[in-house]
Amino acid sequence: GFEPQSPSNIASHYSHSMGNIEEGFRDADLVVEREFKTETVHQGYIEPHNTTALWGNDGKLTIWCSTQGPFEVRDATAQILGLNVSDIKVIPMEIGGGFGGKFEPYGDPVAALLSKKTGRPVKIVMSRSEDLESTGPTSGSYLKLKLGAMRDGKIVAAQAYLAYEAGAYPGSPVDAAAMCIFAPYDIPNILIDGFDVVVNKPKTAAYRAPGATNAAFACETLIDELAIGLSIDPLVLRLFNAAKQGSRRPDGLIYPKIGCVETIEAMMEYNKENPVSKEVNVGRGFALGYWMNDGGPSACTIIVNSDGTVNLNEGSPDIGGTRSSIAMQAAEVLGLLPEDVHPVVMDTDSIGYTSGTGGSSVTFKTGMAAYYAAQDVKLQMTEFVAYIWELDAESVLYLNGVFKSREDDNLSMTFQDVAEKMASANIYVVGSSAIEGIGAGGAFAGCIVDVKVDEDTGKVDIVKVAMLQDVGKAIHPSYVEGQMQGGAAQGIGWALNEEYKMDSFGVMMNPSFLDYRMPTSLDLPMIDTVIVEVPNPNHPFGVRGVGEVSIVPPPPAVANAIHNALGVRLNRLPMNPSSVLEAIWNQMEQN
Repeated sequence: GFEPQSPSNIASHYSHSMGNIEEGFRDADLVVEREFKTETVHQGYIEPHNTTALWGNDGKLTIWCSTQGPFEVRDATAQILGLNVSDIKVIPMEIGGGFGGKFEPYGDPVAALLSKKTGRPVKIVMSRSEDLESTGPTSGSYLKLKLGAMRDGKIVAAQAYLAYEAGAYPGSPVDAAAMCIFAPYDIPNILIDGFDVVVNKPKTAAYRAPGATNAAFACETLIDELAIGLSIDPLVLRLFNAAKQGSRRPDGLIYPKIGCVETIEAMMEYNKENPVSKEVNVGRGFALGYWMNDGGPSACTIIVNSDGTVNLNEGSPDIGGTRSSIAMQAAEVLGLLPEDVHPVVMDTDSIGYTSGTGGSSVTFKTGMAAYYAAQDVKLQMTEFVAYIWELDAESVLYLNGVFKSREDDNLSMTFQDVAEKMASANIYVVGSSAIEGIGAGGAFAGCIVDVKVDEDTGKVDIVKVAMLQDVGKAIHPSYVEGQMQGGAAQGIGWALNEEYKMDSFGVMMNPSFLDYRMPTSLDLPMIDTVIVEVPNPNHPFGVRGVGEVSIVPPPPAVANAIHNALGVRLNRLPMNPSSVLEAIWNQMEQN
């Protein structure tokens, strides 16, 4: 019934269903239904899009750019310019933020053609206004949700209608939204319809867990309404309905080992230990979020130096500290100190194909590639040791950086000894791995927010924030906390301030950081973090992705906190002072 019969701006329709939705709602003791709207928002990375291109006399093109996906930029630029991928070398530079917005080659093909014309290298750096107006923000959206539950709190039916703006060309993240919207819960009867809608705005790009934040805003607000309607503690309701190993996600996936229950239990513990202030107009809100995480092809080579250190070459640009998290995984296998592993991000000519730094994939997939490359190094060195000791390779044990004979306790050599001996025999070890990186583990995050609302102005102050997240295994805990805090800060920006103001001609009216308002350190308290670890069985060290899911629950947590403080429901993002004030006035009129 939804498919357009005539030309339409609906580009795609996604549908997922389980059970019988009519029966589910018929059986329910309480049904809540509401509409939600979110505005277009931008990733807001500090460094704008930039590129330098040199089209050499030999017909080869070199591009230096700030990108999350050097191979994606290479392949798309080749397609645009009609070149072979082997004619283009992309050298990824240090990147000043991306959050999903730096995969597309906006200026690269233009700079390349100008370089061909002039015979000189050409550099293009976008101004902030150009960046906001002409690169890919994420979707504005309209969502209509309906949930049904029994008196005991069991959610028996969930229906969602999701319409996401794609901008001028198809491709909003509504498909991901449809996967994530009810993912934290085990609900028998579900119907989800998602629409990719083309509108006169910039073409959207990925933004940190694309699609999931809008979806969670709607779902988690309604979960809160159910809890209040049934007089059940909101965390108890979530725990009672939590997805577990064996639960089915609405798009069909049966969950392997996941940490949804453990994340909610951590929220309960934090809530108990940190009581909310009794101050007037202060409220606490809770929300859960899910992101499926990603893998993808990844390559790594490890070169053993004569001094017993190693060079690690990888293809994943480092945005969140992944050089360290990958070096640490190689060091773990080789029994070395992490500082003895020297990681370098290579250009597209110098390393095997590696999909971009997105989908919270790098510590998982490139870490796995480093793990197998390190195993390759270990094997080659073990064979050399066996040769000089005149033993079978099976008789040589390698443990904590030391080679030992299983047969003779007196035979032992350190990694450094062996590296030096091999070099003096002109034998140099290069371990390599190119993997597909499948088996990424989905991640859950909980957000607890305390707000103070000024009834006279509608201004919302964030008093306290806690992010609680299942990370699988925290390889580098302080970097993991940084990711959790960064996602929370961006989610609060979505919640309270950020939006594209467009005029009737589709022109952006606030194209600067003066008017497109992102939170700074002055707007937020210290963000508490609780790391939950439920290892991903598909990774040698239990890694799940970390970077994205933390942005998902903050907007609904803030909405639920505002309701807890004042008793008003907001169903539009951002919840800026004028929206909050309007909600307060409407409530006064009704009372």
